[in-house]
Amino acid sequence: MKVIVTGGMGFLGNSLVSKLLDCGYEVHAVGRTKEPKKEKLLLGIQYHACDLANNFLDDKILKNTDLVVHTAAKAGVSGSYHDYYSANFTATKNLLDSCRSSGISRFIHTSTPSVVFTKNPIQNGNEILPYLSHSLSPYASTKAMAEKLVLQANNPPHLQTLALRPHLVWGKGDPHLLPRVIKRHKEGKLKIVGLGNNQVDLTHIVNVTHAHMLAIDAIMKNKELGGKPYFIGQEEPVVLWDWLNDLFSSLKLAPVTKKISFRNAYHVGWVMEMLWKLLSIGGDPPMTRFVASQLAHDHWFSSKNAKEDFGYSPILSMQEAMKETLPWLKKI
Repeated sequence: MKVIVTGGMGFLGNSLVSKLLDCGYEVHAVGRTKEPKKEKLLLGIQYHACDLANNFLDDKILKNTDLVVHTAAKAGVSGSYHDYYSANFTATKNLLDSCRSSGISRFIHTSTPSVVFTKNPIQNGNEILPYLSHSLSPYASTKAMAEKLVLQANNPPHLQTLALRPHLVWGKGDPHLLPRVIKRHKEGKLKIVGLGNNQVDLTHIVNVTHAHMLAIDAIMKNKELGGKPYFIGQEEPVVLWDWLNDLFSSLKLAPVTKKISFRNAYHVGWVMEMLWKLLSIGGDPPMTRFVASQLAHDHWFSSKNAKEDFGYSPILSMQEAMKETLPWLKKI
């Protein structure tokens, strides 16, 4: 079976590509980098460089494809809305159009729980939560637009589509989440936002990859499956700041003790967003309104629908996941 994975050189994409290769699939990875890192070019992979926001995949690449898994996206907490719109919405639209014109009948979209972010705590959230109604995060708003487009395109048997929403993906090779948090802590720039008792669900890369493999198997076997989003979580919410301090202790770092109220952090975030925009400062500001809300509030979700429709449950517990990841974290 032939599978195309966009973002195939990324954190999740490359993990999925590896698993697909192990299972005997013909795997084609798509990425924007013309010359990706050699360690990402796994034996057996066929790589194609393409900026999906500005180009369509070549018909030769699409020929005889059974399934497309779209993991490519632009992530971040600030920056040009146009860049997020192009990378997250336009690229998805172009890819869906390519699937339709080439007769590809199955499409799995990697989305995010951020598409339902409300600035308020979310506890055991499920798929009936409405899409966000604000523009605090260009990443979240453009991913919501892309997910809607994907699910509206579901039209079996011509095209089956579904969306997976993995929450806070971490693990060995993570280029963003924990390395950034650890770096900020080492620089003395990390503070507890809010009361410090908020619970979150962090999902290990092994479990996220497992969920994608189960969804692939299910959509290949069930011609009725599609048109729905699915939260993918670890199913072990942790008290965020306690969990981070336990991690810092394992890394022989002092605990975070300094605090800032949510209200003050939210205000600081607004000011920094304005400054970054007005002065065209590159990179993400150290605080935004979106980040303040994420760091101060509960946000964890139910994977019940994913379990019912394609049998998802985590195969690696939080304890096992940390044991697997800690040696790598100690080296970064």
